[in-house]
Amino acid sequence: MVRTLVITVDRDNDLGVKAGIRGSVVGRRNVLTAALRLGIADPEESDTNAILGALHQHDLLAENLEPKDEVEIVILTGDERVGVKSDRNIAQQFEDVISEFQPDRGILVTDGMEDESVLPILTSRLSIDHVEKIIVRQSKGIEGTYYYIVKAIEDPRWRARLLVPLAITMMILGLGMILPNGGVLIGAMPLLLGIYLLFKGLGAEDRLERLMRDMRESADAAILSSLLWAVTGVAVLLAIVEGFSTYGEFQGTVPERVGSDITIALTVLQMSLNWIVLAALSFALSLIVLRLKKGKFTGRSIIVVTFGAVLWTISKSALEVAIRITEGVGYEYDVPTIMDDWGQTLLAIFLFWAVRTVVHSWESKQDTGRYWGV
Repeated sequence: MVRTLVITVDRDNDLGVKAGIRGSVVGRRNVLTAALRLGIADPEESDTNAILGALHQHDLLAENLEPKDEVEIVILTGDERVGVKSDRNIAQQFEDVISEFQPDRGILVTDGMEDESVLPILTSRLSIDHVEKIIVRQSKGIEGTYYYIVKAIEDPRWRARLLVPLAITMMILGLGMILPNGGVLIGAMPLLLGIYLLFKGLGAEDRLERLMRDMRESADAAILSSLLWAVTGVAVLLAIVEGFSTYGEFQGTVPERVGSDITIALTVLQMSLNWIVLAALSFALSLIVLRLKKGKFTGRSIIVVTFGAVLWTISKSALEVAIRITEGVGYEYDVPTIMDDWGQTLLAIFLFWAVRTVVHSWESKQDTGRYWGV
């Protein structure tokens, strides 16, 4: 006796949002009703075709069943905010269906890569023999391309990914053509594109999405953290303005007083350093506020802040020394000079060590009830 389960997944829960049907949906009759209601609610929804494709597979298997074999069909639904929560919903519904039907093998029917991405969750609990992707036939040509572009713009999930980068690019081009020295802005476009690709490569987009979700779930903390985010943005803007202003002062001086390119770059960075530190501190405090609200605050956040203070003092002292050296001023390696230049750094390192020791001792007391190291 072999029990086969035909599975289709609605990861973004269009079935619940548009048709008002909660998952999981088990049984041919219930699945057919769900497909009709979703098709009536949104005739252009691709999940409808995936559900009909799953019904087609179910009927084919039912026609060729051995006398003692069984076949069942199910729709697993996720959450409107695709991510960890939606995958957890799918996993829980799948566990319930498995415990009730106890299948021996499964067949997955999807309409694209997004729903197919839950395949590892399914295969960890059931052997999936076959995966079928339903692709709707469409007319080719310019009209079809225009249709897909319009639908992508109307979809909230794709709107930000398509329109925001395009809007930023057009704004930079426009400002570069309007402003007198706009070539700098146009030249900054590859830099911004590189930062965006770096964020995508490091997965920072997902972390930022989780952070925004945490801010929405914690309304009280979101107000304060939003203010800190605003301070971060203003500080970054002021750092850029300060850097451009310093660079302009160098360009306006007489040629005899203009230093090397390295000196100019170091001076620009030195003048912008305080605003950069303020932006980083505001960003770190916003994360601490959210963790406090969710009850996930640990002493490691304090360690990160104090380590940032160490980096700030090191950067400040290193820039001052480097500027003096590039300007041709000799540097004396004696104790008074080193203490004057690096005294704040040594103090910050000692403070970091003390805070780290206290935090680790507190965490040790939380685990064992005893202090260690203090």
